Amino acid sequence: MMNSDEPTKAAADSHDFSRRNFVTLAVATGVALATTARAQAADVVETDVMIKTADGMADAALFHPKGTGEWPGVVLFTSALGLRPTFRDMGRRLAANGYTVLIPNPFYRTRKAPVFGAFDFGNPADMAKLKELMQPLTPEAIRHDELAWVAYLDSVGAVSKKIRMGLVGYCMGGPLVMQTAALAPDRIGVFCSFHGGGVVTDKPDSPHLLAPKIKAKSYFGIATNDAARQPDQKEKLIAAFAAAGNPTQAEIYPANHGWCVNEGSVYDEAQAERAWSVMLNMFKTTLV
Repeated sequence: MMNSDEPTKAAADSHDFSRRNFVTLAVATGVALATTARAQAADVVETDVMIKTADGMADAALFHPKGTGEWPGVVLFTSALGLRPTFRDMGRRLAANGYTVLIPNPFYRTRKAPVFGAFDFGNPADMAKLKELMQPLTPEAIRHDELAWVAYLDSVGAVSKKIRMGLVGYCMGGPLVMQTAALAPDRIGVFCSFHGGGVVTDKPDSPHLLAPKIKAKSYFGIATNDAARQPDQKEKLIAAFAAAGNPTQAEIYPANHGWCVNEGSVYDEAQAERAWSVMLNMFKTTLV
């Protein structure tokens, strides 16, 4: 006959075994990711560059695989806090996959990157600083910048001129990839927007209305809470691109706005990796 303590002991042993396995797996995963990151950094050339624009000189980060060669160019548009370490990590990782990646500082008119240290979106003082940085970014200024990023990449020897470029944007970068694709339709081959802000609005200059001017293949990854605030966003994107004869893909991810950016509690590693895989597949099948 089984002692009444035995089930409890068995359950405890099972729990301990599971916990030990989890800790072991977590440590192994962390080591693997760190090793991969170091390997990628070792295989990538990273350079801080200055780009002439209509409004001055913009600082940016440029990444490409080591060695002499030409690779497809990609412009990576950051989220609201601009060019910072986590986006440099993303640039290295993307370059290690065979691309020449440009990450501009969108706030170069005000200050060089990184423009923020610690930042709290719930802090009025921090938000006031962000608002100040955003003020010079008029629609005309943004258009000039987008053309400058494309032109600069075309001047870089490590960029293939025979292959069209790719774009990827996060948060405020979402509408920027759409605008850039519309401004340079014969040069941009594909773009991805992840938790893009303002890609669909009720205004006559809504980015989704640019679909007839865009030739690039496209993909939209939408956050769950963004979809809750704007339930028709996905359908309007799909309808606009379908009407233009250039169907898009749009998905709602089980994650919140900002999930792709590896900083803060909103980061969702599993869904970020899924988004990264989608982007790489889009690039690899289109930029050839």
